[in-house]
Amino acid sequence: MDILLASGNAHKLSEMSALFPRHRLLTPPDFGVLGFSPIEDAPDFHGNALIKARALHAAVLQLQGTGTAVPPILADDSGICVDALGGGPGILSARYGAEREQAPRNDAERTALLLRDLASVTDPGARSAHYVCAIVLLWSPERFSLCQETWEGQISVAPSTGSGGFGYDPVFFLPDEGLTVSELSAEQKNKLSHRGKAAARIAPMLEL
Repeated sequence: MDILLASGNAHKLSEMSALFPRHRLLTPPDFGVLGFSPIEDAPDFHGNALIKARALHAAVLQLQGTGTAVPPILADDSGICVDALGGGPGILSARYGAEREQAPRNDAERTALLLRDLASVTDPGARSAHYVCAIVLLWSPERFSLCQETWEGQISVAPSTGSGGFGYDPVFFLPDEGLTVSELSAEQKNKLSHRGKAAARIAPMLEL
């Protein structure tokens, strides 16, 4: 089945394609929707995932006509919540530090900023954190399924040398594994992660 993914993030497309191997995931440009960037102003992850899904559905209809049969749409919103930062950066994970004078420009700079903000927190137990992922599977604006999952861990004091993953994965340490997420294989990450767990709950909905 063809499914539209409400994201232009190449890393996310790769992970989601592996999590839904029975289906072909297409991005907004595949349907002629260019510059897809809805305003994510919900106060929570699942609200922002739904905003993205509904925005892509509306964009396809606007571009191709109201009689168009829009494929099912997958959208997710995810981020990292650090207890010592009061749950931040949370839904602002991709825009962490954007309000500062020298705003981070990429994943590596945002990760470095997170480590600086936690520099005074030296006890590993006080550096607890969790990833959150909300996934929406939408057939129409008012007909959708939603699942939100978490992944518990800690923030390491320095990035690992692992080359896998993206975002904050180099500093998200998993005590049970003794590794950061960036040191896991893609298969291990998909089995353990917040996104993998949420996808496993959503996937059966596509078979109904």
